[in-house]
Amino acid sequence: MNIPFFDLKRQYELIEDEVEKELLNVSKSCAYVEGPAVKQFEADMKEYLGVKHVITCNSGTDALEIALMACGVKPGDEVITSAFSFIATAEAISAIGAVPVFADVKKSDYNMDPESVKKLITEKTKAILPVHIFGSPADIERLEGIAKEHGIKVVEDACQAIGSASKGKKAGCLGDAAAFSFYPTKNLGAFGDGGMITTNNDDIAVVCNALKAHAGGKTGFDAASILGADIGEFADTNQEATDLYDPYKYFNYLIGGNSRLDSMQAAVLGVKLKKLDQFNAARKRIADKYNDAFAGLPVHVPTEEESNDNCWHQYVILTDKKDDLIDHLQKNGVGVGAFYPVPLHLQKAFANLGYSEGDLPVAEEICGKSVCLPVFPELTEEETDYIIRIVKEYFE
Repeated sequence: MNIPFFDLKRQYELIEDEVEKELLNVSKSCAYVEGPAVKQFEADMKEYLGVKHVITCNSGTDALEIALMACGVKPGDEVITSAFSFIATAEAISAIGAVPVFADVKKSDYNMDPESVKKLITEKTKAILPVHIFGSPADIERLEGIAKEHGIKVVEDACQAIGSASKGKKAGCLGDAAAFSFYPTKNLGAFGDGGMITTNNDDIAVVCNALKAHAGGKTGFDAASILGADIGEFADTNQEATDLYDPYKYFNYLIGGNSRLDSMQAAVLGVKLKKLDQFNAARKRIADKYNDAFAGLPVHVPTEEESNDNCWHQYVILTDKKDDLIDHLQKNGVGVGAFYPVPLHLQKAFANLGYSEGDLPVAEEICGKSVCLPVFPELTEEETDYIIRIVKEYFE
């Protein structure tokens, strides 16, 4: 049997007719950038998450950068984040001129350890950027307590956590702002890049909407005012705006960027959003089956707080026999991953920060032992049973 680590074709076959209908509608509308499909998706996502503001953009990385800037993070500021994540988490901090400060993680669920965070707060700390790693909600409640004590913001990296929840509240509604990714392999994946910022803060939403679209017009003016820029009065014009021409967008008040979600991607995401809970439930069934099957093996299985609902973006076990197990799985036709082989503080890209091996021992241990098994929702029961048998066969 040959089982892929992930298979986008299987999901596409389930939604092919509906997606192609919506894509044709966008084509006929000629509203390709932030058209009705985008506005509808944002409205649907607000309802799904129970959040006040949804700001779509063109990638999860952009979402992180814009959210951090909207929360007042400036060049030279420090942002505390997890050492165990994809590089985009820390890359976004560096990209806006701030300094990533890496915290260690908990072995139980691979999430950032609040006790480690406490030790890293300085006068330069502007925000905490926890990652809901692999779809497992981080301990935002404790992190929020730390942040409020020091007057700093919490920005959730929820790029892997669409549909996850903690104490009944969805990821993306827990901090001051949050960033999501719609990369094709995510639980809610587009047919290309896509991202989203969520917040319940009106001012943060205004700044995010400005920064993603060149900070022009009234939104740009309001955003600049919120951020304390000295910009004088709003530039009025006698020209009227039309569907294809907005004279106000040529009056700009901040240095923003171009990070808009196109309507084609929004149409695809709108179709998939209706099935997201169904897909996540399938992932959970597979993860629960793995947890039960591996309970007696010499591996660490991911644990979940009773108050949390994990969307299981990845299913990751830890073993001292990482390389041998991966080799055994691959030889028996099982696709496998190893996220992440190098902790962020030891990446060459951050060598200038001066971290050394041994500084963050738990993150380093997890990176040295992580094995990711297939957990995509279209995985069949027969395939799941086969994966379990191959893993058990290795250890027995």
